[in-house]
Amino acid sequence: MLEQLLIFTRGGLILWTCKELGNALKGSPIDTLIRSCLLEERSGLASYNYDAPGAAYTLKWTFHNELGLVFVAVYQRILHLLYVDDLLAMMKQSFSEIYDPKRTVYNDFDETFRQIRMEAEARAEELKRSKQVGKPVNNVKKQGGKVQKVGFEAGNKKSENGLANGDGDADHVKGRKLGNGLSNGNHVDTEEFRVAGDVKGKENTSSNIGAFDVSKLQKLKSKGGKKTDTAVVSKGSKPDPKKKITKKNRVWDESPPESKLDFTDPVDGNGNIEVEVADHGESMMDKEEIVSSDSESEEEEEVEKSGDKPDAKKKGWFSSMFQSIAGKANLEKADLEPALKALKDRLMTKNVAEEIAEKLCESVAASLEGKKLASFTRISSTVQAAMEEALVRILTPRRSIDILRDVHAAKEQRKPYVVVFVGVNGVGKSTNLAKVAYWLLQHQVNVMMAACDTFRSGAVEQLRTHARRLQIPIFEKGYEKDPAIVAKEAIQEATRNGSDVVLVDTAGRMQDNEPLMRALSKLINLNSPDLVLFVGEALVGNDAVDQLSKFNQKLADLSTSPNPRLIDGILLTKFDTIDDKVGAALSMVYVSGAPVMFVGCGQSYTDLKKLNVKSIVKTLLK
Repeated sequence: MLEQLLIFTRGGLILWTCKELGNALKGSPIDTLIRSCLLEERSGLASYNYDAPGAAYTLKWTFHNELGLVFVAVYQRILHLLYVDDLLAMMKQSFSEIYDPKRTVYNDFDETFRQIRMEAEARAEELKRSKQVGKPVNNVKKQGGKVQKVGFEAGNKKSENGLANGDGDADHVKGRKLGNGLSNGNHVDTEEFRVAGDVKGKENTSSNIGAFDVSKLQKLKSKGGKKTDTAVVSKGSKPDPKKKITKKNRVWDESPPESKLDFTDPVDGNGNIEVEVADHGESMMDKEEIVSSDSESEEEEEVEKSGDKPDAKKKGWFSSMFQSIAGKANLEKADLEPALKALKDRLMTKNVAEEIAEKLCESVAASLEGKKLASFTRISSTVQAAMEEALVRILTPRRSIDILRDVHAAKEQRKPYVVVFVGVNGVGKSTNLAKVAYWLLQHQVNVMMAACDTFRSGAVEQLRTHARRLQIPIFEKGYEKDPAIVAKEAIQEATRNGSDVVLVDTAGRMQDNEPLMRALSKLINLNSPDLVLFVGEALVGNDAVDQLSKFNQKLADLSTSPNPRLIDGILLTKFDTIDDKVGAALSMVYVSGAPVMFVGCGQSYTDLKKLNVKSIVKTLLK
């Protein structure tokens, strides 16, 4: 049974709701659908599942893109209603006939809806009956004019005959030819033999690990005997170990010898390291990046040429020119497919995960299907403009990501602002934590580091070096300690000494490592940080989806709170090594819904900047 049915505009104005369905919905499924699906370019999905306390709903929808209308149906997930898609399609057709942009009330649509609903339910019942009537009792296959039973019954009879007739009869059955020229059972025997051979081969390889293959040595000798002899001779004549040969530096144009480069810290007479606090310059976070608009028109022309190649083959020059002048009546899915396929391939070459590129194209197709193509516009340029809007909407943060403002707000409450850096191994968490610390120091914020990576050897020493160079305090307890307790004590210490921000470094962990993910969940639940930053490489493609979705899933599953803390933001590292392969940013934001707050683009402390959405979108569509 349907729970709710409504029609509203893309601007949010509700035009009609079904008065017969007066059930009060638990939670807010419609708002969640708009916020999490329609606005996030996931409208290409077939349905959306919403879980509320005491209820589980499924929502289905359809668009009338020309009129800007959305039709939504809500029903209990357990029911599996078959007629919802037909009902929405018929509602869309009937309502579009009476729609007037100046009207806001459509009480006269109630009677039309009753007729449409009865017709849709009748069609579903008729389809259900036809499926039950048309379902055969036994699978029957007709081959060569003879009726032959296949399936479980035929297989059972065949096996019974083989067992009853004994070995001789079974061999006779295996060798006998059927009427269609295929041997009975030979294919199965070969398959069994192949599997057995594979198993034996695996056993032999496992038992002969480390064994020396004489035949390979003989082949090598027969192929290159002379080479092996010379190699042996040269190997035998070893140079005298007393005479140590050292390579001399080449001198060009009799220039004076250069002094040896030494970047280690100088040591005083007592053995203490003298640290020179040098100004590394202004952080790139405070510099505005300017996106040049050159060659945009040339890129659009190339897109139009590549996107309209299939149409040019099917249609003549005159018909395509006439269509561009007069405009197409309504865009259909077949018209959009060539341009969308070209866009999908382009996104995948930019390192966007395949699954996400496909969902984006489906969402763009759903938003354009049924729209009227304007005069003097091509389909490819229309599709590209829609995709550009979708990408900007996805990458633009939905909430404020001004950390400095949040730090000052926490300072007024006399508590430190806690940031936890999480991620997989080797992505640069410690290095980028130091970059964030340097940026905060430039804004006169007191920072303290917490060395909670008690797992990796050298992690505490690495963070200690950054803290010494930046002249900021560090809280450490060594190795093999509980990172959650270390973080808690670090926050208490920061409260005592008046630090404004605590940057918590954690151990790198793969998303499938259950013990380490459990320890991370404990750290977050125990300390309730203000910001959980996922540090990810800009080099990853499809793996970005797996990493972020599993991190979020594990944090939700292992949390003891009814409202678990998930990833709040993303820090992309190694952005200077990817050229135009910027798709990881899109993949991560699409999967988690968290914004990209920092971008690491070099090795020095100043190489940290904001994500320029326009630049990323331009690069993705170039």
